[in-house]
Amino acid sequence: MKLLLLGGTIFLGRHCVEVALRRGHEVTLFFRGKHGADLFPGVERIIGDRAEDMDKLSERSWDAVIDCCGYFPRDLVKSTEQLRDSVGRYCFISSISAYAEESVLYRNEESPLATTDDVDATQITGENYGGLKAMCEDVVRAAFGDRALVIRPGLIVGPNDISDRFTYWPVRFDRYERILCPNRMDQPLQVIDVRDLAEWTVDLLERNVGGDFSATGPAEPLRWGEFIEECKRVIKPNIDIIWMDEEFLLKNEVGPWSDLPLWLSKESNADGMDTIDLTKPLEHGLKFRSMETTLKDTIAYYNSLPTDYKPRGGLTREREEELIELWLDK
Repeated sequence: MKLLLLGGTIFLGRHCVEVALRRGHEVTLFFRGKHGADLFPGVERIIGDRAEDMDKLSERSWDAVIDCCGYFPRDLVKSTEQLRDSVGRYCFISSISAYAEESVLYRNEESPLATTDDVDATQITGENYGGLKAMCEDVVRAAFGDRALVIRPGLIVGPNDISDRFTYWPVRFDRYERILCPNRMDQPLQVIDVRDLAEWTVDLLERNVGGDFSATGPAEPLRWGEFIEECKRVIKPNIDIIWMDEEFLLKNEVGPWSDLPLWLSKESNADGMDTIDLTKPLEHGLKFRSMETTLKDTIAYYNSLPTDYKPRGGLTREREEELIELWLDK
């Protein structure tokens, strides 16, 4: 298979390239050259920006394209118009944020999609992200019809994750003797290892599958308390976990998801983010490695980073200790 990657050197795109090369496919990268320029020696690379340089792909053809970095509908118009007659199938990586009503449980591929009035946006925000992704999907489907493949991942985790969201937790367990955790034990939790998503994406293209798919995991429902216990079992069984209730955390201005990644407060009424119905992706071959493997490999990746690396989110260690002392002194 001749495969074109729009993006392809950051996180999911990078892993898709690795899978494709390992399976013997011919890969072309179209990217801006700002990240990962030293990756994949020997792979054809075309330096360009989809907003201005899609003509660099003229007079070429590919069996499929994976678009890992489409966020604005106007840019999708340019890429789909350029590739409509030169690519067999267009795989667009969207997001579960494209679904509307995050308070609704068990949404699936037939659920309503998000909308936004910010159609001319130049910046992604929490308010417009889902609606823009849904609009991008519409552009792909309009151009490619049944040759469109739309994948809506949940939180993607594992090696090379640049968001530091999931990574926050295994690193916490690895580095410290005591940590704080929200005590909302029954909160649903869904994530997908980037390598599982990459394997499945390439697999769908190899089988020439089209349509819309959610993509998150694991196969069986996972709760917050179970996730934390697995972190403890795999990483540091004797760690001291200081469980804190939601009222205390919110009173002390600890932000769900931002200060404590993956935590959804009950007050936010957003459990629909982590209860996506997986019936269709499982029927189409989505498989998952163990959480133990993901945790261990995430730590190994993080420990390979420069020693002066600064995480992009989560509580600082100083703030965490301050909160622990406040809690214990109540």
